Formats: sequence, structure tokens, C-alpha cells
Amino acid sequence: MELAALCTDPFLISCAFLCLVLHLALGSLLRPASVGGRRLPPGPPGIPVLGALPLIGPAPHAGLAALARKYGPVMYLKMGTCGVVVASSPCAAKAFLKALDARFANRPAVASAVDITYGYQNMVFANYGPKWKLMRKMASVHLLGARALADWTAVRRDEAGRLLRGMAEASHAARPVVIPEVLVCALANIVGQVTVSKRVFDVQGDESNSYKDMVVSLLTGAGLFNISDFVPALSRLDLQGVQAKLRRIHNQFDDLITKLLAEHSATAADRAAAGLPDFVDRLRASVGVDDEDGETITEVNIKGLIFDMFTAGTDTSSIIVEWAMAEMIKNPSVMARAQEEMDRVVGRARRLEESDIANLPYLQAVCKEAMRLHPSTPLSLPHFSFDDCDVDGYRVPGNTRLLINIWAIGRDPSAWEEPLEFRPERFLPGGPAAKVDPLGNYFELIPFGAGRRICAGKLAGMVFVQYFLGTLLHSFDWRLPDGEEKLDMSETFGLALPKAVPLRAVVTPRLTPAAYA
Repeated sequence: MELAALCTDPFLISCAFLCLVLHLALGSLLRPASVGGRRLPPGPPGIPVLGALPLIGPAPHAGLAALARKYGPVMYLKMGTCGVVVASSPCAAKAFLKALDARFANRPAVASAVDITYGYQNMVFANYGPKWKLMRKMASVHLLGARALADWTAVRRDEAGRLLRGMAEASHAARPVVIPEVLVCALANIVGQVTVSKRVFDVQGDESNSYKDMVVSLLTGAGLFNISDFVPALSRLDLQGVQAKLRRIHNQFDDLITKLLAEHSATAADRAAAGLPDFVDRLRASVGVDDEDGETITEVNIKGLIFDMFTAGTDTSSIIVEWAMAEMIKNPSVMARAQEEMDRVVGRARRLEESDIANLPYLQAVCKEAMRLHPSTPLSLPHFSFDDCDVDGYRVPGNTRLLINIWAIGRDPSAWEEPLEFRPERFLPGGPAAKVDPLGNYFELIPFGAGRRICAGKLAGMVFVQYFLGTLLHSFDWRLPDGEEKLDMSETFGLALPKAVPLRAVVTPRLTPAAYA
């Protein structure tokens, strides 16, 4: 980073000012060499109070990967007053998420998450325990499991058809399509129908685009390395303005969820008469009913779960599809091979169906490669352990946060040949990664995480990505708009990792007209 950029970066300015003041006040380094007589994992020395925070940079996934190349795949950093251990290789991730999975199944309490999670009352940020298990069970059985996904196949097919018709209209008008905008609209409508029996947006336009911007802003803000999260004594000052921004976005999101739930209540009798309960109907039927552990779902938990579904269920899947499309526009031979496979299996007289995906190994390989090179979640949500533990001969102290650098693992040269190249062939039968799947069984590829806190929506995520990417590829030819010769492949860091510049493309229908009806 150039000196001029360093001097104007507001985060670094805040860090420098804090360091100066607190160094004079406290003046002690924050990284001990050992704990309980056992050596800590290697890591960079910090500066007073802020520890290693200023070393991470504006792209923490890349900054931590650079530090890991120097200090190793298991790295311990003092960030503010918090100890953080970072795993940056498949073996390191396996050591924590398999051998030590139960110890690191909790979440740390962080200032950034309090408001947006209704006080940690959602599934994503709840601590490991009976309430979390109940929410996870309800989501898996009624929404995200294989049987539930099969029940909602027609909803996904209908929204895909609406998406294609809108894109065909844009093509006839010679209007470029903004990929994340059309995808998020479709995915939000799917989530809306399966949770509250309502399409959220009539058409893709200003309203759905504002929703997408709200989700992106929330995930970007929540992913920042907020000083208040690592120096809790400073949380009331909100030095970077992160908490105030997230609170404003949460209020907007809460207004949307409150409106949807109110409308849902007004139509409950109709669904009951038709025998068509949705996810929220089933959740509300369990409110006040204790499970075997004495836990119950509350109305606040319902809001938290709906929040999880609308955020994690829309933007993250859209990000993978967008990156995959961008890589194929950069690599036309990959796109041509994927389209040739679909033409051979599906033909051009009808749309691709979800049942076709099992017969499309190259499409599956493209999705895996996109997840490897561009994981929608670059750093795992933080895990937390209350107890000391041993890893690779090192002692990790209790009250330590764990980050899995999923982005670095997908680019690890010891795990992947030519890791920076987009090569779906590596996942085909006979390829070096033929047996690798992204569902948490192979630690070389863990876009959904692994272990107890693996993403509950991993199956839904795979269905969304494979079906919508395949549908877009099969239905249209793709090119950049006139005057745009090169794609911007830069990233925007947050809890998710979208393209910094959304992908715009001109599409041309390639199926028979009846397929778009």
C-alpha cells in the first residue's frame, strides 16, 4: 500500500491515534510467549493495546494469509485484548474443526453482532447449546434439509422462469443485465415464499435493488475488523462508526421482517384451511412448547431465523454465481465446454431442470471451482473456546477466538496445483480433486465451513448455485457490454466477498422461444 493511501485510511488513522494515546497510558506489549508453561503458536508481535490489528489491513483474508506464509498455518495473534488463533491450511482447519470441534463450537460476544442478531437470538450467532440445537433442528427439518428442499422445487423453478423472462426482455431491449441484482431478487422471492408464503418483490427493480444494497452493506459492515469487537472497553465510543451503521441497517431489515410477519399472521387461517403450513407457521406452532431440553422457540428467535434466511440465503449464493460467470467470461473455453455439455444432455428445446444437474459433471466442477477460488465467506464466522487446548504441539489458551481462513485454504499451493488458475477440470473424474466435495468432508474445500457449526444451508446453497448458474449458462450467450474490454475482478471484504464492481453483461437467448414462456 502506498504511503499516501496509508495516510488517508480512516481505519489506520484511528489505529495510530489510539496507539499513541494508549501507549502512553499503558505501554505493555500484548502477545505473551507462552501459556501455562507451553509455547503459543507462532505469530506477529503486536503493538500496545491494539496488538496485531493494524497488521491485518483492509482485506483481512489476504492480510492474514500473508502473515500465515511467514508464521505458519496455525498462527496466534493478540488482537486488542482478545486472543485469536487462525487456521490457514486444510490440516490446520481439520485439527480445529474435527479433533477440537466441540471445544470451538461457541461464538464470541462481539459488539458488531448484538443489534443485527436480536441479541444473539438467531441461529448463526447463538452460542452452542440447547437453544441453538433447537433452532438448527427446526431449520433443517422444515426448510433446509433434503426433503424440505425437494418440497419447494416448484418454487425455485417458477422463480427461475421469471428470471429468464426478465433477462430475455432485457436482451430484446439491448439492455445489459446486472447479474447480482437479478439473482438476489429471484433468491429473495424464493426465501420469502418458503418462509412466509410471499413473493417479496413483484419485479426486479428499484425496490429489490435497495434490498440487495441493504444486505451487501450489512454483510460488509459486519465483516469489518471493528476495534470495538477486540477492545470491548472502547465499544461505547464506536470509533469507526460500525455499530451505528449496522444499527441503522438492522432497523431497516427489522421493519421489513416485521411487515412480512404481520402480513403472514393475517393469512394464517387461509393456509391452515388449505393444509399448507410454511416455515413460520411451523415455528409459531412451537412457540411456548418445550422440547426435550426444556427449550422453546420465541418470537424473537423467529425474527432471528428469518433474518438468517434472507441474508445468508440470498447474497451468498448470488456471489458464487456472479464470480463463476465472471471467470467464464474471462475464460470463454470454459463457458463453451459447459454449454456444450448442457446442449448434449438437455438440448435447446427446453429449460434446464434441477434433475438434470446429476448428469452435468462439468457444471458441477465449475461450481466447485468457483467456491474454491471465490468462497462467498472468506473467513469463517469466529468460533470461540473457553478452555485451553493443544494443537500441533502448541498450547492455545482458553477464551480464544478461532478464524478459519477459507479463502487462503482454497489457494493453498500445497493443496492445489496452480491454485490461482480457474480450472474446473481438476474436479472431473480422473482429476486430482475428483473426490473432493464442498460439504465439509474435505478440508481442502470448505466454503460452508465444517464441523458442528457448518452452514445449516449448505444443501440449499449447492442447489441454488448449481441450478441458477446452469440455468443462466444454458439459456443465454454472454458478453461484456460494448466499450468494456476487461473485467474488474477486485473484491469487497466483509462477512461475504462480492465483486467490488458488480458484473454487467449483454445476454443473447440461445434456446427455442417456447423455453422462455
